Amino acid sequence: MTNRPNLRISASEIDELMSMLEINDVRLTEWRIEAGHQLTFPPSPTPAIHYNLFGTGQMTIGDAPTIALSPHTLVIAPPRQALRIDVATEAGSILGPRIVEASPDSAEAPKTRHRSVGGGGQPRLIMICGQFRASYGTIIDLFRALPVPIVERFAESDQLHRALTAALDELATQQVGVGAMTAAMLRQIMVMLVRRSLAPVELWLERFSELSDPQVARALAEMVGRPGAAHSLSTLSQTAALSRSAFMVRFGDAFGCSPMVVLRQLRMRRASHLLAAHILSIEQVAHAVGYASRTSFARAFRQTYGIDPSEYSARTAQPSRGGFDRVVRERFQALA
Repeated sequence: MTNRPNLRISASEIDELMSMLEINDVRLTEWRIEAGHQLTFPPSPTPAIHYNLFGTGQMTIGDAPTIALSPHTLVIAPPRQALRIDVATEAGSILGPRIVEASPDSAEAPKTRHRSVGGGGQPRLIMICGQFRASYGTIIDLFRALPVPIVERFAESDQLHRALTAALDELATQQVGVGAMTAAMLRQIMVMLVRRSLAPVELWLERFSELSDPQVARALAEMVGRPGAAHSLSTLSQTAALSRSAFMVRFGDAFGCSPMVVLRQLRMRRASHLLAAHILSIEQVAHAVGYASRTSFARAFRQTYGIDPSEYSARTAQPSRGGFDRVVRERFQALA
């Protein structure tokens, strides 16, 4: 099978996928780096985002070529790769820099919106750096297999700096709805990346390898958009315009698991949102996500989250849910 798609995924299907993309675990910090300093980041299990607000410097990710940093440069760094940012001295030297290592918790929601690298002088480079997770359900991570960094140079008129600084402010204040607000802001950036990747097919294949098979991506868009529909291997393979056997093989190659496993995760994610909204009964939620009975739905929910739907609904109704949310998030990460 060739790596080049033989059919292009349609604009409406891409819109469906982008609208249902979930952004989670956003952590951002503004770094102000003085001349002659180096900021290093240890490998992270999730992709990292780096956006240059001001100044110049250079970035090195793993063994990839050095990236020149100019204002409005956006970098998405692959997971599990160390990264460093160098800022030259006034004389242009980057030899013998004073090194500052970002601690593992440095990208947690800070009480102050920025950190300084240096002695408190004038920064030569200001960047917003952090981690995030872009996924469908708990299995499909959009950048899990990203082989090389994504580097795009935007203009001030593209307004990415406004979205990121607003997200940073949201995280610093930790007001109600901070997760939804920051997710919406980062989704704007993902849409900008997708738009720039569509014209050259090679960029789409490189950056979004999880969605590089357009026929399989078409079936995924159907599942993502309508998780409660009566999907089956037959209907999904028909959507993909493939035989059942070819669809199973190509879906497994793209996502590392079967279509039905992904469908169940998408249904459970949708169910968790509906339960947390406290609008529908458990029976109504079960039917909304494609289960004929409460019993079968509860069994699938327990297998996914380790908790009954009724208990999940009760706990999400409590005023103080921080610890419970953390447990659920850790459960998601363990399943991913």
